[in-house]
Amino acid sequence: MSAAPVVMERPTKFVHAARLNRSVTASAEKRLLVWMAERAPAWVSSDALTLLGFGAQIAAGACYAMARYDRRWLALGIWCIVLNWLGDSLDGTLARVRQQPRPRFGFYVDHMVDAFGAVALMGGLAFSGLLHWPLAVAMLVAFLLLASESFLATYTLGRFEMSQGMFGPTEIRLLLIAGNVALMRSPFATIAGHRWLLFDVGGVIASVGMLGMAVWVTVRHTSELYRLEPLP
Repeated sequence: MSAAPVVMERPTKFVHAARLNRSVTASAEKRLLVWMAERAPAWVSSDALTLLGFGAQIAAGACYAMARYDRRWLALGIWCIVLNWLGDSLDGTLARVRQQPRPRFGFYVDHMVDAFGAVALMGGLAFSGLLHWPLAVAMLVAFLLLASESFLATYTLGRFEMSQGMFGPTEIRLLLIAGNVALMRSPFATIAGHRWLLFDVGGVIASVGMLGMAVWVTVRHTSELYRLEPLP
C-alpha cells in the first residue's frame, strides 16, 4: 500500500519583519536611496540592481586578486564597492517605492547573493598577498556566523537588525574604501615599532569584532527568547 502524498499548503499571509538600522549613515542613506528610487528610469528594475550588486562584489574580489601584481587594481576595486552599494542598497528601496515588494523572494535572494559575494570578496583578498589567507578565512567565518544569527533572529523575533551598534554594511564598505586608498600608498602599517600588513591589522580587528558581536547578540537574543518562552 502506497503512502498518501503529503500536500504542502502555501502560506496565505506573510508577516513582515521589522527592519532596524541604527548605523551612523542609516538616516542620510535612506533619504538618498528614496530620492534615487523616485527618479530611477522605468527600465531599471530591482532584479537588475541585485545582479549589479552581486556582479560588482565578485569584480571587487577579482580586483583584490589582481592587486597581487599591480596595486592600481585597488582603484577599480573602489568603484566596484560603490556599485555593490548601489545595487545591494537600492534594489529593495526601488521595489517599495514602486509598490512592487516581494518580501520573501527579496529577503532570500539578497542574502544568498550576499553570502556568495562575501566568499568571492574574501577569496580575492586571500589571493591578493595584501592579507594572509587565514585571516581572510577568519573574517568569512565570522561574517557568516553573524549573518546566520541575524537570519534566525528575523524568523524567531520578527525583526531584521541590519546593523550592530553604529556599524552596518555601508560603514563596512566605507572602511574597505579607506583601506584601498591607504593600500595604494603602502600595504604596510607600523605599530609599536613593528611592521605589519595593513589589512592583517584590519583583518584581526574585523574578525574579533564580528565574532564578539555574534556572541553578544546570541546571548541577548537567547535571553529574550527564553523570557518569551520560559519553561513551565
